[in-house]
Amino acid sequence: MFDPRVLLSAEGLASLVSLAVMEIVLGIDNIIFVAILSQKVAAPKRKRVRRLGISLALVLRVGLLLTLSWIMGLTRPLFHVAGNAFSGRDLVLLVGGLFLMAKATHELHERMEEATGGDEKAAAAAEGSAGFLSTLVQILLLDIVFSLDSVITAVGMARAVVIMIAAMVIAVGVMLIFADAISEFIGRHPTMKVLALSFLLLIGFLLVADAFGRHIDRGYVYFAMGFALAVELYNMRARRRIRARQKGKT
Repeated sequence: MFDPRVLLSAEGLASLVSLAVMEIVLGIDNIIFVAILSQKVAAPKRKRVRRLGISLALVLRVGLLLTLSWIMGLTRPLFHVAGNAFSGRDLVLLVGGLFLMAKATHELHERMEEATGGDEKAAAAAEGSAGFLSTLVQILLLDIVFSLDSVITAVGMARAVVIMIAAMVIAVGVMLIFADAISEFIGRHPTMKVLALSFLLLIGFLLVADAFGRHIDRGYVYFAMGFALAVELYNMRARRRIRARQKGKT
C-alpha cells in the first residue's frame, strides 16, 4: 500500500502529475479563504496564521487518507428527505457550504459599508481586529470541508495511497509558496477582495448544491471568475495609465 516504487512507474508518475494539478486547482478556494481571513488578524501574525492554516489542511488530508474505509463510509446514505439521500459527506458539505456563504456575505457587507462610508469607524477597526485563535478555528472548519472533498477526489483518481499523499504534499507546498503573495495582492486591491469573496460565495453555493445531489462542475465557476479576474486586471492597468497621464499633465 505504501510501496514508494509505485511512484517510479510510468502509470504512477502520470497519476501523480494529474492528481497534483487537480489538487492545486481544488486548493484555490481554500487559499483564497485563508488569504481573506488572515487580513482580519494583526499584521505581525498574518503570515503565521496563513502558514499554520494551510499546514493543518495537509495534516487533515493525510489523516483522512489513512482512514480510507471510514471516508468511503461517509458516502453511504444515512437518511432521506423529500426524495434526496443524505450521507455523512453531504452533511459536511451542507454545513461547510452554508458557513462559507454566510462568511462571504458578511465580508461583502463590510466591504460595501467601507466603500459607501456607512460605518467608517467599524470599517477602520475591522482590519487586524480578529483574534489569532478564532481565525485559525474558522480556517480549520473550512479545511475539514475542503479536505474531505479533496480526499474523495483523490480516491477516485489514484489507486495507491502513496501517490495521493505525494500529490497533496505538492499541492500544499504550492499553496504555501503563493499564499503570502495572493493575500497581499488581495489586501492591496479592494476590487480583488470583492471578486475573491464572490468566488467563495459561489463555491459555498456549489457545496450546498452538491449536498442535495445537484453536482455542478466547478469548471464553470473557475472560468467565470477567471474571466472576471482578467477584466479587472485590464481595468487596473487602464486606471494606472490614466493616473500616469494625469500626473504628466500636472
